[in-house]
Amino acid sequence: MTFPHESLAADPHDRLGLLRTDDAWLDERWSDPSGRVLVIAGTRVRPGPDGLEWVSTAEAPEGVRVLLGERDGVTWWAVIVPGEVARSEPERWLPLRGLLPFLDGERVRQAPLVFHAIGLAEWHWAHRYCPRCGGTLVARAAGHELVCTECGKPQFPRSDPAVIMLIAAGEPGAPDERCLLGRNHSWPTGRFSTLAGFCEPGESLEDAVRREVLEETGVVVGEVSYFGNQPWPLPSSLMLGFHGRAVSEEIRLDDDDVEDARWFTRDEMLRQTEAGTLVLPGSGVSISRSLVEDWYGGPLPGSW
Repeated sequence: MTFPHESLAADPHDRLGLLRTDDAWLDERWSDPSGRVLVIAGTRVRPGPDGLEWVSTAEAPEGVRVLLGERDGVTWWAVIVPGEVARSEPERWLPLRGLLPFLDGERVRQAPLVFHAIGLAEWHWAHRYCPRCGGTLVARAAGHELVCTECGKPQFPRSDPAVIMLIAAGEPGAPDERCLLGRNHSWPTGRFSTLAGFCEPGESLEDAVRREVLEETGVVVGEVSYFGNQPWPLPSSLMLGFHGRAVSEEIRLDDDDVEDARWFTRDEMLRQTEAGTLVLPGSGVSISRSLVEDWYGGPLPGSW
């Protein structure tokens, strides 16, 4: 079974990390008219009628030049320009969530490049001053490093580990086996998803799964097994997926982030998704959807 989130990393590009400080090579590749550039205003991208627009290097505006890498014999870049550019046309310049519909079907091949580009743009936007002395940071290593102009301390991109989990109860595979889904206060009626949360300092990923489920729903989790992962630059997360087995089933909602949490059997899940009373995360990109459909045993109708 092919899972939805796997398509986002199924065709990775060569990131050419060893060439990021070779200025002569970078200038040579930038002068190649076959190179393609994604223009990012702050952290937003303006799609065209046929999808995301990759312009030539000659058409790219001035800005922070970021080397993404090489794929299919083409060198791929991003150029980050000030966010004020997007503010003049806010309805046309979209954040990453708004770009996901432009990464469906065959266009999903662009996803690793887009996630790389926007992840770095988010990092540049959030790290404008040195955390040691407050000095100004400037880009080097083709956009993958920031160095302080005052104390010289370098800064590097980081990803925050976040766990996302499908918790099941009952005999595995039995008709009455059920899984736990929750919903946020701000979501439309009927929208549910797997539980998720960030790993804390000094905490293992498995313990993060158990802690988050307990805090959000009061359910105690025992066995935890790894499922897969998904880059998620919103703004800088790496989503690590897990399956877990509940050792208690009573739901207690003490966390303000969770409005509702429920157990669903497979039959209930199918009936409610067909009726539209249960709406699951997006079918094209979400590791949450992958976790649910892996437990269910196949595709389910409907999505956000």
